[in-house]
Amino acid sequence: MTERPLITLLTDFGLEDTYVGVMKGVIKRICTDAHLIDLTHTIPPQNVTAAAFALLDAYGHFPRGTIHLAVVDPGVGGDRRGIAVRTAAGYFVGPDNGLFAPIFAISPVIEAVNLDNPQYWFTPEPSKTFHGRDIFAPAAAYLAGGLPLTILGSAILAENIVTLPLHSPRMVAGEIIGEVRSIDRFGNLITNIPAAMVEDRSWCAVVADTVIPSRTSYGEVSPGDYLALVDSNGWIEIAVNSGNAREKSGANIGTAVKIRL
Repeated sequence: MTERPLITLLTDFGLEDTYVGVMKGVIKRICTDAHLIDLTHTIPPQNVTAAAFALLDAYGHFPRGTIHLAVVDPGVGGDRRGIAVRTAAGYFVGPDNGLFAPIFAISPVIEAVNLDNPQYWFTPEPSKTFHGRDIFAPAAAYLAGGLPLTILGSAILAENIVTLPLHSPRMVAGEIIGEVRSIDRFGNLITNIPAAMVEDRSWCAVVADTVIPSRTSYGEVSPGDYLALVDSNGWIEIAVNSGNAREKSGANIGTAVKIRL
């Protein structure tokens, strides 16, 4: 049996409005056989960096050839391009604002296009506020239907795709200095520090002048206590057993995190 084409969706649209449902409707009008999987629609509004890391953590769990449609687009209606890109991992469709940059650093671009062919838009005059419906959803749907990527628009060079000014963790006076790069619904603080930087050494974390011991699971500390551990995607995370690390620490995305070895 032929597998159905797979499209993932990631946005900051939330679930209160009809935006996500409308995008799905447009996709189904063009490719009725498409199988749609929601990654998340609760990215903090306009937070391209949070979206980039969320997609980075998720895309590798899907089959090669999956189409990843991501719309976190504070520049909608402006000069930024819409792009569709093919890598060995699959296809990526969305705004050219750096959202896909961390992935392309791992899975290099094979070919990329500017989505400037109006024949494959939902409407000849796209809305200035909803390219997710009018440009990106149709592009993903046409790819799912087997249309070659190069037909969707004019070719662009990989080096001309927008990158994201990410802050990489660094060593300073024997400490690793990183930051909170996302916060999940449990209030866990996920940092940009990979587990490989601590390896098998003894370590602790420092957030807002609070020293937090490293553990391997939540249950190793009492309810209400802090712990630092490696999360399921290989990043160092700050958590509170049966509690909320964000509320307890006052930390937010971008808050500094130190690792003492």
